[in-house]
Amino acid sequence: MRPDGNHEQPNPTFISRAISVLIKAAVLLMLLFVFDRLLPSISQQTQSFFIAKWQQLSLLQHPLPTENSLPNPLPKQHLTDTWGAARSQGRSHEGIDIFAARGTPIQATTQGIISKVGENALGGRVVMIVGPGGAGHYYAHLEDYAGISPNDWVNAGDTIGYVGDSGNAKGTPPHVHYGIYINGSAVNPYPLLQKD
Repeated sequence: MRPDGNHEQPNPTFISRAISVLIKAAVLLMLLFVFDRLLPSISQQTQSFFIAKWQQLSLLQHPLPTENSLPNPLPKQHLTDTWGAARSQGRSHEGIDIFAARGTPIQATTQGIISKVGENALGGRVVMIVGPGGAGHYYAHLEDYAGISPNDWVNAGDTIGYVGDSGNAKGTPPHVHYGIYINGSAVNPYPLLQKD
């Protein structure tokens, strides 16, 4: 008893404090382990999503492509301006077709974030990359993809897929349809591509 008549609370010993800290640390480590084991794909997807969004915001600060600034997605293949050519159902061609042997690697024309890897009725197997200035770079009629996924970062020259004839190009000579979209509207990619 203290001189003022109150009961003195014993101070926790060093050992009991150490045990308490160790128990808390063990519980925290266990929770982190469980989270890591049970939810790794969610954790990776969330992290990948946020990194991709940050990179997209960064890309918006860069200028749009200019005349002769983009490399050919099929190096050494001849480019022809097929923009605006008539297509089925009264459509006009919103890109250019670049012909090459089936399976020829298709290279990204720009750095950017892959926003789509999938299929649609007209384009078949397609890839969309959001590049500098927010421009969408669209590759269609692929035979196959090159181990890429949405939210992946690519650099100009990275292989994103292989030439084919998927979608409404079935039965035509293998080629890649390459289009560029700025603020949601198609623009002619031909003047923006470097000619060999």
